[in-house]
Amino acid sequence: MFNILIVDDEEKITDVIKAYLEKEGYNCKIANTGNEAINYFNESEFDLIVLDRMLPDISGEEICKIIRKKSMVHIIMLTAKIDDEDKIDGFNLGCDDYVCKPFNVKELVLRVKAVFRKLEVEDSKDILRFYDELEINTLSHEVKVRDKYVTLTNTEYKILLTLATNPKKLFTREELLEISVEDFYEKIDRIIDAHIKNLRQKIEIDTRKPEIIQTVYGVGYKFGLQK
Repeated sequence: MFNILIVDDEEKITDVIKAYLEKEGYNCKIANTGNEAINYFNESEFDLIVLDRMLPDISGEEICKIIRKKSMVHIIMLTAKIDDEDKIDGFNLGCDDYVCKPFNVKELVLRVKAVFRKLEVEDSKDILRFYDELEINTLSHEVKVRDKYVTLTNTEYKILLTLATNPKKLFTREELLEISVEDFYEKIDRIIDAHIKNLRQKIEIDTRKPEIIQTVYGVGYKFGLQK
């Protein structure tokens, strides 16, 4: 579920936006001052910020600068300034989108949905998920098994990623060695079995009956999960 921070000094506006977004299933937090917004931002993680440009204590532009020093979270700026130069200034400071006041809250909701659709598509390119069993982040090389992070060696990670990205392919030991083991002197046929054994101890519920990495006797190994 996505977390949204709504920042505006007009409580009627924040309450309406919150009501509409929560109806769509999002978690929302309200800040009515700039300082409050910065405190919330520092304390929690947000996937999107709806930010009023004109606040009583700190301007939306200044908040944008502060946030951009730490995060690339998506920011939709609410503003009564509609001149092109004002919008350009806002984009230069780091906001991602503009909604001009007065605005239709349904339009804002649609823009929020569009942001999260894009994030989900981008996320799906970088993260391989297999139900609740396995998750591989190909950018950070982090691996979660049944919702818990596990620490893999570089070779173990390469083996797992190779199998997971080719779920219908049967790999021989020689193929997995070529892909995952860099040092020539280690490329002995059965060394891959040792790596597989160690990997299974970290990711399988029962290593005697492995479901994620399956053995095809006399040939090699294949991936046992489906997306």
